[in-house]
Amino acid sequence: MTELSVVIPTLNEELSIGEVIDSLHKVLKNFEYEILIVDGLSTDKTVKISKSKGAKVVMEKRKGYGRAYKTGFKTAKGELIATMDGDLTYPDEVIPDLIKRLRKEKLDFITCDRLSQLDKSVMSKKHRLGNWILTKTGNVLFRIKLADNQSGMWIFRRAILKKLNLTSDGMGFSEEIKIETFRHKDIKAIEVAVPYRMRVGEVKLDTWGDGWNNLKFLFRKRFRSEKAQ
Repeated sequence: MTELSVVIPTLNEELSIGEVIDSLHKVLKNFEYEILIVDGLSTDKTVKISKSKGAKVVMEKRKGYGRAYKTGFKTAKGELIATMDGDLTYPDEVIPDLIKRLRKEKLDFITCDRLSQLDKSVMSKKHRLGNWILTKTGNVLFRIKLADNQSGMWIFRRAILKKLNLTSDGMGFSEEIKIETFRHKDIKAIEVAVPYRMRVGEVKLDTWGDGWNNLKFLFRKRFRSEKAQ
């Protein structure tokens, strides 16, 4: 049985994906695991490098961050799922300890907070401001308490996915999965602070466009949830 699936969405990450996968192989050597790359039709060598490093690659022609994760989760075989980006920003070395904590404390979902320990040199001022606005807005609208609702690194039990109403196919997926898990009465979720590093390769995030869309998504989700009650 596969113990852990690491799901990584990619789009033109040839400069970093090989190092990401090599590092995961070292970190996860004591686990039964798979590395699952969900590629959004990269035009560089991302797919070739990923396969050569022993990762499983799934091509997803439909656009969207959330869409990539939905495809990855559907394909994943692990009892546990970990997520991260393919650009070397997230600290894969913390995964074993987080898994140990998840099991010891009988947790269902752990999200990794990038901002509490952030070296300000690795994230621009406008990105920090955007993250702060989105996190505070989400906390007020949904009555939760998070330090970073935009983090893309989570570790959770695959079994909880059937309990979640994940509607976003875009960047809003990141905040939505936290809203769903932290508000669910049958899911035990926590947030853990981790280091965050400088991205390798081209930045694909549209700071203002994606930020505005994520803000609108928070209000739409809150409105829909109230209407459904």
